[in-house]
Amino acid sequence: MISSCYADDLAIMLRRTTWSAVEQGLNQDMSILAAYLRKWRLQLSTGKTVSAAYHLCNGEAKRELSVSVDNKRLEHQLAPKYLGVRLDRTLSYKRHLEEVRAKVTARVSLIRRLAGTTWGASARTLRISTQALVFSAAEYCAPVWSRSPHVKKVDPIINNALRIITGCLKPTPVLYSRRTGELPSP
Repeated sequence: MISSCYADDLAIMLRRTTWSAVEQGLNQDMSILAAYLRKWRLQLSTGKTVSAAYHLCNGEAKRELSVSVDNKRLEHQLAPKYLGVRLDRTLSYKRHLEEVRAKVTARVSLIRRLAGTTWGASARTLRISTQALVFSAAEYCAPVWSRSPHVKKVDPIINNALRIITGCLKPTPVLYSRRTGELPSP
């Protein structure tokens, strides 16, 4: 068993060769956790507690784990969110990056509105706003998903933000746009 804990978010991970061994191990771990919580008079939020399986077997893609705590079966999610990152079955982060793309696209349109040519905000304000709104969302937990092939979904949106705040045209190389906007390289 491997466990990961940050503040009050806990993940219990188990690696086994059969589904029954995974379910048995997780059920044992959940019993231990439930006993610990009872001892310290804490309560598990069963509405937020879910089970998920990560594997590359497409034939078992819809397989749901049967994991229970205090005789209540936990909901099985195909792509649960842990610490703000959507974890899909193959850990390709496709769905997470699609969500990031949507969030960043909305924020880039706000930056575009701020950057009016005749009345727009100053370059410094645009740069700070882009770093706070766009880059913070786009690069959150990047070390986790940066090697995913789906990163290409987010990169063009970030490049659009760079072009907006620097005034560079589309053919301008991205590295030059970053230097012009006084922004660090990724």
